Amino acid sequence: MQSPLLSHAKHPVGTLPHGPLNTICDVPGVRVGHHTLSQGMIQTGVTALTIGDENPFYLKTRAAVHVFNGFGKSAGLVQVEELGQLETPVVLTNTLSVGAASEGVVRYMLERTPEIGREAGTVNPLVFECNDGYLNNIRALAVRPEHVELALGAASQNFEQGSVGAGRGMSAFGLKGGIGSASRQITVGGRLYVVGALVLTNMGRMPDFIMNGLDLGFQLEHAVDDDVHGAEKGSIIMIVGTNLPLSERQLKRVAKRTGVALARTGSYMGHGSGDIAMAFTTADPIPNKPRKQFQSIQQLDEGRMDRVFRATVDATEAAILNSMLAAETVIGRENHVRRGLLEVLEDLSI
Repeated sequence: MQSPLLSHAKHPVGTLPHGPLNTICDVPGVRVGHHTLSQGMIQTGVTALTIGDENPFYLKTRAAVHVFNGFGKSAGLVQVEELGQLETPVVLTNTLSVGAASEGVVRYMLERTPEIGREAGTVNPLVFECNDGYLNNIRALAVRPEHVELALGAASQNFEQGSVGAGRGMSAFGLKGGIGSASRQITVGGRLYVVGALVLTNMGRMPDFIMNGLDLGFQLEHAVDDDVHGAEKGSIIMIVGTNLPLSERQLKRVAKRTGVALARTGSYMGHGSGDIAMAFTTADPIPNKPRKQFQSIQQLDEGRMDRVFRATVDATEAAILNSMLAAETVIGRENHVRRGLLEVLEDLSI
């Protein structure tokens, strides 16, 4: 007999429709790829997100970041905050591999952009991280620059979720975390637009876990190997993409709304949790060498932002839950175990 909790877990988040893929790749031009390292105590990897077919240095993407809790070691955020644009793919990995991943992104861009470091100055690699040290021997520095190239080479509209890529060694609410994604569709001015989310989950305490509004933490404590009453540690990276025309300031507002989704799942963004969000739009890209001295962009009327906020919150919450529901159980460093949420729910008879 199927657990009622398992049936509850399959309920959709919110009432907005999702896109055909129900991932961030419902945003036209977005692709995601992984390279997973899984051997014994090495349980880690790289996840890469690309936007469009053009070289991102030549045609930059409008973006904004918001740091909820700055207990993190990501690279490249300050330039995105200052200029409101992306000029490289976005890469996710573990905390101590940010340097290797940054080198991988730089090498990838140098191979494709001879102007970098010469006529065009340097490039800003954007790398996000979470600490997968419970399952992964993070001190081994297993992620290398070439793994970024492999993840980028694997980028596709169809990608796995759960215990893959950067999510391989991650934990969420005392269970297995990882990569999750979802999308929501909204209509503005008679045209259909997409808001998609991609998350790397590695946060939360089991007693606080909420799934689709149901307080599950106390029912699942038996599935956790370590101290369920300890402090909240880890991190979460939340990336929101859309094809809706938004200004960089509006994208900042969108990034802030991901915190609502995170709270809905039970996280309170504890001292040791690095919680960071980024939002981008594929509308009105920025040429590297514009012909005009003044640029004009479209942006949504402020009074119509609520539907974007709602889609952002629902897609991000669904992505967080999907990262756990898709994650398989992983045994890693020193036989540490993180069980997959789906496996735990299937075992329950309550």
